[in-house]
Amino acid sequence: MESQGLHRPIAVFDAGIGSYAIVAEIQRRLPHQDVLYFADRASFPYGTKTPETLARIMTQTLRLLETFEPSAIVMASNAPSITVLEEVRPMTRVPIFGVFPPLQEALASSTSHTVGIMGVESLIESEMLRAFVARHDLKGAHVERINASSMVELVESGRFLFDLQETQQRVNDFTAALFQRAPDIDVLTLSSTHLPWLKAFFERARPQCRFLDPAESVVAGLGNGTPGHGRIRTLVTEDARYSVSDFRRMLDRLGVALTLEVVEAPSP
Repeated sequence: MESQGLHRPIAVFDAGIGSYAIVAEIQRRLPHQDVLYFADRASFPYGTKTPETLARIMTQTLRLLETFEPSAIVMASNAPSITVLEEVRPMTRVPIFGVFPPLQEALASSTSHTVGIMGVESLIESEMLRAFVARHDLKGAHVERINASSMVELVESGRFLFDLQETQQRVNDFTAALFQRAPDIDVLTLSSTHLPWLKAFFERARPQCRFLDPAESVVAGLGNGTPGHGRIRTLVTEDARYSVSDFRRMLDRLGVALTLEVVEAPSP
């Protein structure tokens, strides 16, 4: 069935530019798959919200996305995936996929047996992340949980595109403080969909460390998709902090041509 120009799209969403990396990976892996991309900038950042508020936002978001008859929904943000995905999963009959820290890969590739999960505040401080880590066979390894909310804001504000020198300096400062506290870390997971946009900056700041991006494994988990026309429809919210015009500037700088449709933000 056709739904507003899309055939059973995969819906991908988070609180802004971060999830576009998942959209791009779907295009690469499933070129005939239609995609509904929802950048909910008015709800940024997910990382400072309580699980209760996140659950309400996720429920309203799922209701919006269901109107486009998606074949699957990707909750392309680690914080709600870890903290509220199982709570909201019964709210829809559409299969929902989350994004999770690639901890098993980090543990397998670490030689120091000390790895780190970088993410937003609500993820890092959640009991759900502690339980997620505990479900892994650590075999004596140590897992640091690292609040990288300040780095996520660098991406959503667009500074990582328009002020490269300031971005590198802030990443350098963040990384220096991190490794002063935990010098043995040799693998870090980029566990916010915003953080992979800073991967090159992190690699320059700490070239001896490996930084893991889960985007490829997320899309691989979607299977063969539902072939359509390879179209992308983009919905975006805005507020006084994060305007649609700024979002368009970021996409232009990335060389991404999307038609943006402004919608109302889901009620928290």
